[in-house]
Amino acid sequence: MDIFGVAHLVQREFSTLSEGEAQRVLLARALMTDPEVLVLDEPTNGLDPQGTREVRSLVASLAADGTTVLVSSHLLSEVEQMCTHLGVMREGELVAQGTVAEIRGKSRPVCRVLTSQPDAAADVLRGLGLAEVTSQTGEAHGIPGEVAPEAIVAALVGAGVPVAGFTVTSASLEDLFVALTGEGFDVSG
Repeated sequence: MDIFGVAHLVQREFSTLSEGEAQRVLLARALMTDPEVLVLDEPTNGLDPQGTREVRSLVASLAADGTTVLVSSHLLSEVEQMCTHLGVMREGELVAQGTVAEIRGKSRPVCRVLTSQPDAAADVLRGLGLAEVTSQTGEAHGIPGEVAPEAIVAALVGAGVPVAGFTVTSASLEDLFVALTGEGFDVSG
């Protein structure tokens, strides 16, 4: 039986394996016992993009078959793609727990308008009741609240504000993690 495509590695000394090959062997070994609970620490570490996709697929299929899979990782984009529920730890304490949607829902979305008239755009956003409206060269920002994005764009165009671009974004899991844990240096991205 070739679990996770490692049968060809069986005869090789473990210390001679690449990081990705070693990761595959360790994953295959963990799966040999058909566990009810599987704890994976940085499961995509050292894997190429194909191996990373295989791990994501493996985690999804294990979970679908009833295995509880706990993933510990600092690669938050991977966590978001693999996990349905999150727990965020700070200094050994659980500071947030819930579904990915619940955790992401703790942040407020921000809309960004690219325009040649950022002050006029900011006035329209304020008129719509958006919170924390700011303007800077070529952009206006605000927190939409209950106003639908299409209504914001329609109001901007209706007020004669040229709209070159419009986006609504939410904080990334990385942003949320830093906000919840307070860890790291103060850097601007």
